[in-house]
Amino acid sequence: MTAPGEATPEERRALFRVVRGDPTDEEVAALTVVLAAAAATPGTTSAPAVRDRWSDPVTRFRVPLHPGPGAWKTSTWPR
Repeated sequence: MTAPGEATPEERRALFRVVRGDPTDEEVAALTVVLAAAAATPGTTSAPAVRDRWSDPVTRFRVPLHPGPGAWKTSTWPR
């Protein structure tokens, strides 16, 4: 048994606690979802973001295509 004013094991393990008011189960569930979503924002991860080639600004500066005999074939060759 715990002494008055001392936290129970469940209270020590909890991520947050309600200190005032009498929230319903639905209100506590909504608060839990909001806090979990805030904790899982992409800005909080330490892994570097992977850039895809579609949004790479370098693709806007591609070499222009020059028409001529066989140009369709050589347009995919590496430069």
